[in-house]
Amino acid sequence: MKTKLFWPALLAVAMIGAGCAGQKEPATKALADVQSSLNTVRADAEKYAPGELQQADDAVASLDDSLARKDYKAVVAAAPAVAGRISALQQTVATKRGEMETAIAAATEQWTALSTDVPDMVSAIQSRVDVLSKSRSLPRNLSKENFQDAKDGLESMKSAWTEATALFGAGNAVDAVNKAQAVKEKGAEVLELLGMKA
Repeated sequence: MKTKLFWPALLAVAMIGAGCAGQKEPATKALADVQSSLNTVRADAEKYAPGELQQADDAVASLDDSLARKDYKAVVAAAPAVAGRISALQQTVATKRGEMETAIAAATEQWTALSTDVPDMVSAIQSRVDVLSKSRSLPRNLSKENFQDAKDGLESMKSAWTEATALFGAGNAVDAVNKAQAVKEKGAEVLELLGMKA
């Protein structure tokens, strides 16, 4: 009696094993496909969408874990959703790359004007500071404190402009323009302190 029950149970186990083995290849291929898709977008994703990349990495790691546990059915079932997540990541990267390229083009155009305006402003302030420094007395509308503030402001402008120029030279037009705009705003303050028109 026991022998009769044993064989059907063994046969069922063998059939389940065969079913699992039959899904091993599709599961392995599914994982390899999503890993390959993720690797093609990884470099850009690190730059434009690091948060979404981490989520995709976690999803792929989960598939990898299921495969390691020989849960091939889970891998095959979950792979389409992971592939969809990677596809969405690719779209996000493309969108953000496009936005960045637009911002860089606009910043490069702005830089053209700033690279003339800011050095001219620095030169005008420097010239005025030099004249006042050699003068025996300051104009009535300029206190010693304000003159010192203007000189300090001029030095900070020079330093910041050097940094902005370096940023632009390194290909970082957006940050370069932001820093250059800050220099220009500081210049307007210094011109006001010196009683000059911006």
